[in-house]
Amino acid sequence: MKRSVNIWNGIDKISIVLFLLLVALGWINIYAAVFNEDHPGLLDFSQRYGKQFIWIIASLILAVFIVIIDNRFYFFFSWFIYGTCMLLLVLVVIFGKEINGARSWFEFGGISLQPSELAKFGTALALASYLNTRRQDLTRLSAMIPASAIILFPAFLIMLQPDTGSAIVYFSLFIVLFREGMSPYIFVSGLLMIVLFFLTLLTNILYLTIASIIIAVILVWLTTRKWKLVLFGTGIFLLIAGTIYLLDHYIIKSIGNELVIFISLILSGAAYAFYIYNKRAASVLIIYIFLLGSIIFVNAFDYAFNNILPKHQKDRVNTLLGFKTDLHGTGYNVNQSIISIGSGGFAGKGFLQGTQTKFKFVPKQSSDFIFCTVGEEWGFMGSGIVIGIYLFLLLRLVTLAERQRSVFARIYGYCVASIFFTHIFLNIGMAIGLIPVIGIPLPFLSYGGSSLWGFTILLFIFLRLDASRTEYLV
Repeated sequence: MKRSVNIWNGIDKISIVLFLLLVALGWINIYAAVFNEDHPGLLDFSQRYGKQFIWIIASLILAVFIVIIDNRFYFFFSWFIYGTCMLLLVLVVIFGKEINGARSWFEFGGISLQPSELAKFGTALALASYLNTRRQDLTRLSAMIPASAIILFPAFLIMLQPDTGSAIVYFSLFIVLFREGMSPYIFVSGLLMIVLFFLTLLTNILYLTIASIIIAVILVWLTTRKWKLVLFGTGIFLLIAGTIYLLDHYIIKSIGNELVIFISLILSGAAYAFYIYNKRAASVLIIYIFLLGSIIFVNAFDYAFNNILPKHQKDRVNTLLGFKTDLHGTGYNVNQSIISIGSGGFAGKGFLQGTQTKFKFVPKQSSDFIFCTVGEEWGFMGSGIVIGIYLFLLLRLVTLAERQRSVFARIYGYCVASIFFTHIFLNIGMAIGLIPVIGIPLPFLSYGGSSLWGFTILLFIFLRLDASRTEYLV
């Protein structure tokens, strides 16, 4: 097929306008967040807004470079790019500079580079390439396991730094797998894990385990409509649990109630195995597996939260949930952020008029908490406009992804939309106190060269692929 000569005719102008608008808004708000009366010039390179201007110009050059490259380059070199990104993630753990307890940065002179931001587009390319190969069927474990490994490997390397916030973003790519045919059971399992995550923090583990068993029993009855079977199974479980409990209480004295219940479920499941096999009761088996998996997850998470998670991150979660009040410690950032955004009212205090911003009450206000500046100086109306631009961009990306003839381009487009959505949701949620502080940037608004470059590369590779959507990659 004849290849397009004029890329400009095919590239999506709306997405470019939204990109430029967000970058401009970011630069203006960074200027407001770190404004220094002794250095009022927007192009003062000794200040963050001057440095951000350099990053913006570099990003625009990078965007042009990405667009003029043949679109087949991203397809044929996707695995090489992914491998290079993984190598950088390994090297940064060994040779990187430690900042705020995380070894996440390479430093070259006065320039810092964060590989985790760049690895996102590499992971998206590799995932798109893998799923494009022979049209992988994600209902099969043989396809699902490698796809999950592509996502989880960089997340694991980033956790070693450790950088929990950046690692979480990679899990958003499971949304893409669901779009491409992943079993709904796996997707529901993920949602269930999120629900159990919060319930584990909010309730007693023993009560949560008992409640899970009761729900499972009700589901078995609803799917089979055989109350005798349900009563028989419940009776077996209670008999086994009672026997093990008495043995533990009077003889062993070391198992514990949670383990007693878990062992009883395993033995009860063995008693149910004949019925499941004989009647081919797949629904009962699925409920049973979900129940065991839920109990394992709850206890594993409870152990990890109390014994493995760093103290400062655990304090942030407890502060968010109201278990701990520390307005001058772990809760300070969020509290000041909420005050800043709330003080903006409907129309805001005006450009450079934010008192919370001016007196530096919110740490990292030019990066992780840039939305505070938007809220204080531009108010509810300005915040709504910024969120509206983001929503427009996300909807535009989904629209572009759906019109792709190439499976590779469609999957990559959904990867970009998923990553952007997760960053926007978590960052703004963090700023308004709905989510624990995990330290991730707001796309195109937050200060930082690595994040701006990473988001620019993510977006413009997709725009380049979309510009040649009428052509076949191979």
